[in-house]
Amino acid sequence: MKKILITGGAGFIGYHLSQRLAGRGNRITIVDNFFRGKRDRDFEALLKHKNVTFIEADLTNPKSWEKLGSGYDHVYHLVGINGTRLFYEIPHEVLRIGVLTTINALEWFRTKNKKKDAKILYTSSNEAYASGFDLGTVPIPTPEEAPLVIADTYNPRWSYGGQKLIGELFFINYARAHGFRMSIVRPHNFYGPRAGYEHVIPEIVGRVAQGVDPFPIFGATDTRSFCYIDDAVEAIEKVMESKKTDGGTYHIGTTEETRIRDLVETIFSNMDFKPKKLTIKNSPKGSVKRRLADVSKIKKHTGWRAKTPLKKGLQKTIEWYLKNPKR
Repeated sequence: MKKILITGGAGFIGYHLSQRLAGRGNRITIVDNFFRGKRDRDFEALLKHKNVTFIEADLTNPKSWEKLGSGYDHVYHLVGINGTRLFYEIPHEVLRIGVLTTINALEWFRTKNKKKDAKILYTSSNEAYASGFDLGTVPIPTPEEAPLVIADTYNPRWSYGGQKLIGELFFINYARAHGFRMSIVRPHNFYGPRAGYEHVIPEIVGRVAQGVDPFPIFGATDTRSFCYIDDAVEAIEKVMESKKTDGGTYHIGTTEETRIRDLVETIFSNMDFKPKKLTIKNSPKGSVKRRLADVSKIKKHTGWRAKTPLKKGLQKTIEWYLKNPKR
């Protein structure tokens, strides 16, 4: 049994990771301020576990870290404002919260979390290299060694990728300077129940549930590799648990590249919906045409691979969203 801290634990990844780790008998402390995460029925049910503790705190404030105590074996640093719409609406907050919480996490970990062999993990993003597609510097499938780049600092979309790039630099160089264990993971289009409402799959499900017709498809020929959340949190745990991954960066995703139009058609099929007309629209400015992670490194070092077929994962996701429509 381990003592584990999860920052941003009320969010999408944090909730599912907390649920998995608590179910394995670990002592879990979740920290969140509900800027993005929700105190919904699912989260309240998680907090009923005797081995789960919740602390409400704004981790951009260094003094808030004093509430957390010390002696954690594993620290999962998940704080961040995700959701493409939010990158455009509040890029200054995306940057502020991402950078400040990361600095505070590393300072607290190295000075206050007095635990031998403790490890801290950072959740970065494929957004840290995504704008490099336009520059021709990113191959498909994309390995971890692809250059991290922000092609246009005036495009607010890259506020998220920018702070993740900076976060990776902080983790790498703090660990080198202070000699502690750390790993970095880069999620690639995680999806599943309770993912919020600002991502492509929840937005499509919401439009289908409303019977929107003509039905719009944004970036129909763009591709993504969608990874179901149960597979994703298993991968994150494996990276944390392994000593082979210390100091390394790992892509987490599937080996299946899916066109957005095919994704939409699969959701239509699962929801028994057929619009009379489709309206094909351009992707938002800054969106990349293709994303497919090279996940050979995580498989080599941990044995992990994604197992959930897209159709099955979508069905579970749709069921949750139909029971929990956007208010």
